[in-house]
Amino acid sequence: MDILDFRYECKNALDFCKSLPSNSVKLIITSPPYNIGKDYETRTSIEEYISNIESMLAEFVRILSGDGSLCWQTGNYVVKGEIYPLDIYFYPYFKKLGLYLRNRIIWHFGHGLHCSKRFSGRYETILWFTKSDNYTFNLDDVRIPSKYPGKKYYKGEKQGQYSCNPKGKNPEDVWEMTLERLIDDWDAQIWDIPNVKNNHPEKVDHPCQFPVELVERCVLALTNENDIVYDPFAGVGSSLIAALKNNRRAYGTEWTQRYIDIGLDRIEKLKSDTLPTRPIYQKIWKPGEKDKISQVPAEWSGK
Repeated sequence: MDILDFRYECKNALDFCKSLPSNSVKLIITSPPYNIGKDYETRTSIEEYISNIESMLAEFVRILSGDGSLCWQTGNYVVKGEIYPLDIYFYPYFKKLGLYLRNRIIWHFGHGLHCSKRFSGRYETILWFTKSDNYTFNLDDVRIPSKYPGKKYYKGEKQGQYSCNPKGKNPEDVWEMTLERLIDDWDAQIWDIPNVKNNHPEKVDHPCQFPVELVERCVLALTNENDIVYDPFAGVGSSLIAALKNNRRAYGTEWTQRYIDIGLDRIEKLKSDTLPTRPIYQKIWKPGEKDKISQVPAEWSGK
């Protein structure tokens, strides 16, 4: 496929942003380090962690276009079993910079670490901010089929007319993404994106990899073709791939050269149409009643 302009640099995000003109980026989307001791970060106190990222936020807002959006995807910082929800910590800093929160999107996934002293965490959040009230939002590009597409108004001035949009319904703010375009189970009414674990087709050597399809929905809804999408903590390039795949321009910064090398290899595979990705709307496989792993082992039931 043809690839539009992209920049992918081993550079501090703050330094990179200073090289960009004001109001030039349509979408900033990222998942910053969570300060949990991964090999690409140095664990610090929660106060120091917030302070280090705060210094970059004003630059992010400066380069964001007037009709642009910022999507800040994050999880929890954990100390001795106590949870610090990072989206709540960051919210006041974005508000102080004049951004408007449009949605707090819940990304639910079915797999992760199992906890023994608290409930196992199975979701993260995306804070979607805009710079103004005049922002790009292409709802039609991310609609899902309506639960009752043939339903009509039964009284009033619209009696006999269809009560839903023929292009589908708004996917709401809980993204579980099990839905395909033609799925029978409409009761969920949510999207399902699995996190990138060992059996995921996109898995490479990164411990907290962004699913491409998660970024794609934000790219499609919040930008137009040829717009610039920037990921300040780009990792192995999933945000760049989501942007380039959909005819956007892509910028990314990452301080680990090894991850950039992996990301560049993935972009080359995207060019040659050989990059494995999980398609949007693909249903997550679930075991059936006759599958071994869905049956209670005989030794557990005493049979």
